[in-house]
Amino acid sequence: FESAKMALRGFATRASRSSLQSRALRSMSEPVRRIHTSPVAASEKIFVHRDTATNNPDTPFTFSAENQKKVQAILANYPAHFKAAGCIPVLDLAQRQNGGWLSLSAMNAVASVLGMPRIRVYEVATFYTMFNREPMGKYHVQVCTTTPCMVRGAYDVFETVKKTLGIENGETTKDGLFTLTEVECLGACVNAPMIQINDEFYEDLSVKDTEEILADLKAGRTPAPGPRNGRNSCEPVGKLTSLSAPPTGPGFGLRADGEL
Repeated sequence: FESAKMALRGFATRASRSSLQSRALRSMSEPVRRIHTSPVAASEKIFVHRDTATNNPDTPFTFSAENQKKVQAILANYPAHFKAAGCIPVLDLAQRQNGGWLSLSAMNAVASVLGMPRIRVYEVATFYTMFNREPMGKYHVQVCTTTPCMVRGAYDVFETVKKTLGIENGETTKDGLFTLTEVECLGACVNAPMIQINDEFYEDLSVKDTEEILADLKAGRTPAPGPRNGRNSCEPVGKLTSLSAPPTGPGFGLRADGEL
Protein backbone atom coordinates (compact mmCIF):
# COMPACT_ATOMS: atom_id res chain seq x y z
CA PHE A 1 0.00 0.00 0.00
CA GLU A 2 2.81 2.43 0.92
CA SER A 3 4.66 1.69 -2.30
CA ALA A 4 1.47 2.42 -4.29
CA LYS A 5 1.10 5.80 -2.54
CA MET A 6 4.71 6.70 -3.34
CA ALA A 7 4.22 5.70 -6.97
CA LEU A 8 1.10 7.91 -7.23
CA ARG A 9 2.96 10.80 -5.60
CA GLY A 10 5.81 10.45 -8.07
CA PHE A 11 3.37 10.36 -10.98
CA ALA A 12 1.62 13.53 -9.74
CA THR A 13 4.97 15.33 -9.37
CA ARG A 14 6.06 14.37 -12.90
CA ALA A 15 2.66 15.39 -14.29
CA SER A 16 2.82 18.76 -12.51
CA ARG A 17 6.37 19.38 -13.75
CA SER A 18 5.35 18.44 -17.27
CA SER A 19 2.35 20.78 -17.09
CA LEU A 20 4.55 23.70 -15.92
CA GLN A 21 7.05 23.05 -18.70
CA SER A 22 4.30 23.03 -21.36
CA ARG A 23 2.88 26.28 -19.98
CA ALA A 24 6.32 27.88 -20.04
CA LEU A 25 6.85 26.79 -23.65
CA ARG A 26 3.44 28.16 -24.66
CA SER A 27 4.14 31.52 -22.99
CA MET A 28 7.46 31.80 -24.82
CA SER A 29 5.77 31.31 -28.18
CA GLU A 30 2.90 33.73 -27.47
CA PRO A 31 3.23 37.53 -28.01
CA VAL A 32 4.32 39.34 -24.85
CA ARG A 33 2.07 42.16 -23.67
CA ARG A 34 4.31 45.14 -23.01
CA ILE A 35 3.45 47.42 -20.12
CA HIS A 36 5.65 50.29 -21.36
CA THR A 37 6.27 50.76 -25.06
CA SER A 38 7.15 54.48 -25.23
CA PRO A 39 10.66 55.37 -26.36
CA VAL A 40 13.08 56.30 -23.60
CA ALA A 41 13.68 60.05 -23.58
CA ALA A 42 17.22 60.90 -22.59
CA SER A 43 18.26 64.24 -21.13
CA GLU A 44 20.22 66.58 -23.38
CA LYS A 45 22.67 67.03 -20.51
CA ILE A 46 25.29 64.57 -19.30
CA PHE A 47 25.81 64.95 -15.58
CA VAL A 48 28.78 62.61 -15.27
CA HIS A 49 31.88 64.77 -14.94
CA ARG A 50 34.76 64.23 -17.31
CA ASP A 51 37.94 66.26 -16.85
CA THR A 52 38.75 68.60 -19.72
CA ALA A 53 41.42 71.24 -20.25
CA THR A 54 39.01 73.95 -19.05
CA ASN A 55 37.11 71.97 -16.41
CA ASN A 56 39.11 69.91 -13.94
CA PRO A 57 39.99 70.02 -10.22
CA ASP A 58 43.02 72.21 -10.99
CA THR A 59 41.06 74.86 -12.92
CA PRO A 60 41.60 78.09 -10.93
CA PHE A 61 38.58 79.51 -9.11
CA THR A 62 38.36 81.66 -6.01
CA PHE A 63 35.63 84.09 -5.08
CA SER A 64 36.57 87.69 -5.76
CA ALA A 65 36.86 90.06 -2.79
CA GLU A 66 33.53 91.64 -3.76
CA ASN A 67 31.81 88.28 -4.04
CA GLN A 68 33.27 87.08 -0.75
CA LYS A 69 31.38 89.95 0.89
CA LYS A 70 28.23 88.90 -0.96
CA VAL A 71 28.68 85.32 0.25
CA GLN A 72 28.83 86.55 3.84
CA ALA A 73 25.72 88.68 3.26
CA ILE A 74 23.90 85.61 1.91
CA LEU A 75 24.96 83.42 4.84
CA ALA A 76 23.83 86.08 7.32
CA ASN A 77 20.26 85.17 6.34
CA TYR A 78 20.59 81.70 7.88
CA PRO A 79 21.51 80.30 11.31
CA ALA A 80 25.24 79.57 11.64
CA HIS A 81 24.67 75.80 11.68
CA PHE A 82 22.50 75.94 8.52
CA LYS A 83 24.99 77.32 6.03
CA ALA A 84 23.91 74.67 3.53
CA ALA A 85 20.65 76.61 3.10
CA GLY A 86 22.65 79.16 1.10
CA CYS A 87 23.79 76.60 -1.45
CA ILE A 88 21.62 77.79 -4.34
CA PRO A 89 22.32 81.55 -4.07
CA VAL A 90 26.06 80.94 -3.54
CA LEU A 91 26.17 78.60 -6.55
CA ASP A 92 24.43 81.30 -8.57
CA LEU A 93 27.03 83.82 -7.45
CA ALA A 94 29.83 81.44 -8.46
CA GLN A 95 28.22 80.84 -11.85
CA ARG A 96 27.94 84.57 -12.54
CA GLN A 97 31.59 85.14 -11.63
CA ASN A 98 32.63 82.20 -13.81
CA GLY A 99 31.08 83.51 -17.01
CA GLY A 100 27.70 81.81 -16.79
CA TRP A 101 28.67 78.23 -15.95
CA LEU A 102 29.90 76.13 -13.02
CA SER A 103 33.27 74.44 -13.28
CA LEU A 104 34.22 71.62 -10.94
CA SER A 105 36.56 73.93 -9.05
CA ALA A 106 33.78 76.54 -8.68
CA MET A 107 31.50 73.92 -7.09
CA ASN A 108 34.34 72.80 -4.85
CA ALA A 109 34.84 76.41 -3.73
CA VAL A 110 31.14 76.64 -2.84
CA ALA A 111 31.38 73.41 -0.84
CA SER A 112 34.39 74.80 1.04
CA VAL A 113 32.64 78.10 1.87
CA LEU A 114 29.50 76.34 3.10
CA GLY A 115 31.24 73.49 4.91
CA MET A 116 29.33 70.95 2.82
CA PRO A 117 30.48 67.65 1.33
CA ARG A 118 31.32 68.29 -2.32
CA ILE A 119 28.89 65.63 -3.52
CA ARG A 120 25.99 67.54 -1.92
CA VAL A 121 26.89 70.64 -3.91
CA TYR A 122 27.21 68.55 -7.10
CA GLU A 123 23.72 67.15 -6.44
CA VAL A 124 22.21 70.65 -6.29
CA ALA A 125 24.11 71.91 -9.33
CA THR A 126 23.03 68.97 -11.48
CA PHE A 127 19.40 69.00 -10.33
CA TYR A 128 18.42 72.57 -11.19
CA THR A 129 18.41 73.62 -14.85
CA MET A 130 19.40 77.18 -13.89
CA PHE A 131 22.94 75.89 -13.35
CA ASN A 132 25.08 75.25 -16.41
CA ARG A 133 27.82 72.65 -16.26
CA GLU A 134 29.41 73.56 -19.59
CA PRO A 135 30.85 76.83 -20.91
CA MET A 136 28.14 79.16 -22.18
CA GLY A 137 28.00 82.10 -24.56
CA LYS A 138 27.92 85.67 -23.31
CA TYR A 139 24.19 85.71 -24.01
CA HIS A 140 22.17 82.65 -23.00
CA VAL A 141 19.05 82.69 -25.19
CA GLN A 142 16.31 80.56 -23.64
CA VAL A 143 13.22 80.05 -25.80
CA CYS A 144 10.08 78.88 -24.02
CA THR A 145 8.06 76.38 -26.09
CA THR A 146 5.54 75.24 -23.47
CA THR A 147 1.87 75.23 -24.52
CA PRO A 148 0.85 78.93 -24.07
CA CYS A 149 3.97 80.11 -25.92
CA MET A 150 3.67 77.31 -28.48
CA VAL A 151 0.15 78.27 -29.55
CA ARG A 152 1.24 81.91 -29.81
CA GLY A 153 4.13 81.21 -32.19
CA ALA A 154 7.04 80.07 -30.01
CA TYR A 155 8.39 77.76 -32.68
CA ASP A 156 8.49 80.60 -35.20
CA VAL A 157 10.60 82.50 -32.68
CA PHE A 158 12.75 79.41 -32.05
CA GLU A 159 13.39 78.85 -35.75
CA THR A 160 14.21 82.53 -36.19
CA VAL A 161 16.84 82.36 -33.45
CA LYS A 162 18.37 79.21 -34.97
CA LYS A 163 18.44 80.70 -38.45
CA THR A 164 19.78 84.09 -37.34
CA LEU A 165 22.55 82.65 -35.15
CA GLY A 166 23.33 79.61 -37.30
CA ILE A 167 23.16 77.18 -34.38
CA GLU A 168 20.88 74.43 -33.11
CA ASN A 169 19.42 73.84 -29.66
CA GLY A 170 22.16 73.46 -27.05
CA GLU A 171 24.89 74.91 -29.26
CA THR A 172 27.06 78.02 -28.89
CA THR A 173 28.07 80.33 -31.72
CA LYS A 174 31.72 80.12 -32.81
CA ASP A 175 32.40 83.64 -31.52
CA GLY A 176 31.20 82.58 -28.05
CA LEU A 177 28.51 85.26 -28.05
CA PHE A 178 25.28 83.20 -27.96
CA THR A 179 24.12 79.88 -26.53
CA LEU A 180 20.63 78.64 -27.48
CA THR A 181 18.43 76.50 -25.22
CA GLU A 182 14.83 75.37 -25.63
CA VAL A 183 13.21 75.48 -22.18
CA GLU A 184 9.98 74.77 -20.36
CA CYS A 185 7.68 77.43 -18.89
CA LEU A 186 9.42 80.61 -17.73
CA GLY A 187 6.32 81.98 -16.03
CA ALA A 188 5.34 84.72 -18.49
CA CYS A 189 2.46 82.88 -20.17
CA VAL A 190 0.24 85.97 -20.46
CA ASN A 191 2.99 87.61 -22.55
CA ALA A 192 3.54 84.66 -24.88
CA PRO A 193 5.61 84.08 -26.89
CA MET A 194 8.68 85.10 -24.96
CA ILE A 195 12.37 84.45 -24.53
CA GLN A 196 14.77 84.97 -21.66
CA ILE A 197 18.26 86.29 -22.39
CA ASN A 198 20.46 86.15 -19.32
CA ASP A 199 18.31 87.83 -16.64
CA GLU A 200 15.94 89.72 -18.95
CA PHE A 201 12.52 88.72 -20.35
CA TYR A 202 11.53 89.75 -23.88
CA GLU A 203 7.80 89.25 -24.35
CA ASP A 204 4.93 89.45 -26.87
CA LEU A 205 7.42 88.64 -29.61
CA SER A 206 7.07 88.49 -33.36
CA VAL A 207 9.69 87.17 -35.77
CA LYS A 208 10.71 90.77 -36.51
CA ASP A 209 11.07 91.55 -32.80
CA THR A 210 13.30 88.52 -32.34
CA GLU A 211 15.54 89.53 -35.24
CA GLU A 212 15.85 93.08 -33.86
CA ILE A 213 16.76 91.88 -30.35
CA LEU A 214 19.51 89.61 -31.67
CA ALA A 215 20.80 92.33 -33.99
CA ASP A 216 21.07 94.76 -31.05
CA LEU A 217 23.01 92.25 -28.97
CA LYS A 218 25.37 91.48 -31.85
CA ALA A 219 26.03 95.21 -32.24
CA GLY A 220 26.77 95.62 -28.53
CA ARG A 221 23.51 97.43 -27.79
CA THR A 222 21.16 96.52 -24.93
CA PRO A 223 17.58 96.00 -26.16
CA ALA A 224 14.86 97.16 -23.79
CA PRO A 225 13.32 94.17 -21.96
CA GLY A 226 9.61 93.57 -21.50
CA PRO A 227 6.66 93.45 -23.91
CA ARG A 228 7.28 94.38 -27.54
CA ASN A 229 3.68 95.07 -28.56
CA GLY A 230 3.12 98.31 -26.68
CA ARG A 231 1.98 96.85 -23.37
CA ASN A 232 3.59 98.08 -20.16
CA SER A 233 3.25 94.76 -18.39
CA CYS A 234 0.58 92.06 -18.69
CA GLU A 235 -2.52 94.23 -18.97
CA PRO A 236 -5.08 93.34 -21.68
CA VAL A 237 -4.25 94.30 -25.25
CA GLY A 238 -6.73 97.08 -26.13
CA LYS A 239 -9.55 97.79 -23.71
CA LEU A 240 -10.27 96.14 -20.39
CA THR A 241 -12.28 92.92 -20.56
CA SER A 242 -13.15 92.90 -16.84
CA LEU A 243 -13.28 95.36 -13.93
CA SER A 244 -14.28 98.00 -16.46
CA ALA A 245 -16.85 99.75 -14.21
CA PRO A 246 -16.55 101.36 -10.77
CA PRO A 247 -16.89 98.86 -7.93
CA THR A 248 -20.35 98.40 -6.46
CA GLY A 249 -21.07 99.63 -2.95
CA PRO A 250 -22.14 97.76 0.18
CA GLY A 251 -25.39 95.84 -0.11
CA PHE A 252 -25.10 95.11 -3.82
CA GLY A 253 -27.07 92.00 -4.73
CA LEU A 254 -29.04 91.87 -1.50
CA ARG A 255 -32.84 91.75 -1.38
CA ALA A 256 -34.75 94.83 -0.26
CA ASP A 257 -35.67 93.11 3.00
CA GLY A 258 -32.02 92.47 3.74
CA GLU A 259 -32.14 88.75 3.08
CA LEU A 260 -29.65 87.07 0.73
